[in-house]
Amino acid sequence: MPVMAKADAQAWAQHMTESLAQSAGVTLSPTTAKPFFSNCVGKNDEVADDGRYTLSYAVDSTVPLQQHPEAVKKIRAVLEQQKFSIDGYRETWEGRPSALLDATDTDGRYLVSVETGGGTDRLLFRINTRCLMPPSTASPGQR
Repeated sequence: MPVMAKADAQAWAQHMTESLAQSAGVTLSPTTAKPFFSNCVGKNDEVADDGRYTLSYAVDSTVPLQQHPEAVKKIRAVLEQQKFSIDGYRETWEGRPSALLDATDTDGRYLVSVETGGGTDRLLFRINTRCLMPPSTASPGQR
């Protein structure tokens, strides 16, 4: 299991979203950033008591709706260049701009999403990690 402090995970997610936004010529609204940490839940709904966690980091940008398709197209190109798997993609819905991009890194450690949402000019960037272990706790196989 990857080891990373929560502050480092949040800083990494912030950097990742900023980098993707920059590649599309989009400016993020830092005051909208929402990091959400939660306990890891196993396939049988078990929760270990060793501090492992997941992070969902979301941040908005304000981009004219007509520019959403071009923004996700640019972000997709960057992610494909970095060997991400594109899991979902659209530029329009029923003939109108409605961007959606879901991609997973090659190791399956995190998911990147960029999508139109909540308002006509809102483009939402989100990073979801898989389970991470805080550095002060060794995983069961490392004890």
